[in-house]
Amino acid sequence: MNIIVRESAPSDLPAITEIYQHAVVHGNASFEVDPPDITEMSRRREVILGGGYPYLVAERGGRAVGYSYAGAYRPRRAYRFAVENSIYVAPDQQGAGIGRLLLSELIKRLEAGGFRLIVAVIGDSANAASITLHARCGFTHAGLLPAVGWKHGRWLDSVLMTLPLGDGNKSAPV
Repeated sequence: MNIIVRESAPSDLPAITEIYQHAVVHGNASFEVDPPDITEMSRRREVILGGGYPYLVAERGGRAVGYSYAGAYRPRRAYRFAVENSIYVAPDQQGAGIGRLLLSELIKRLEAGGFRLIVAVIGDSANAASITLHARCGFTHAGLLPAVGWKHGRWLDSVLMTLPLGDGNKSAPV
């Protein structure tokens, strides 16, 4: 069955919320402990879109099975050409290449938007799937924040990976 990557729509929010809630409750990719409801997820999506950033959905058989977005890396103006990305895939669809499709399309859109650096802040150094996905898409390791979060009864690291876009830091942004 074909997978279509497209811009998200408000009608995708129930699926997006369900995917994220599962990740919060059962995984370590997000350091959130209490899963947000659809109202909060809608608010967050509007903030991303309102900032001019992409918010994508992977659709398979008419069902949203994953999503990805990017937003400001940090709020101060000097960071305006750097973004942080997020990717979540429905648990029953993981391992099917959906994350790679989402990340590849996100990278294209961010580069076309004039951004110069993507920062991946990967929850849990044991998250081999996300680390491998980012590496396969050209990201390189930039650092490790050891034991920076506590969730599910254990300390969690954050793995930092980066991907330069366009000229990266070889020229001034336009």
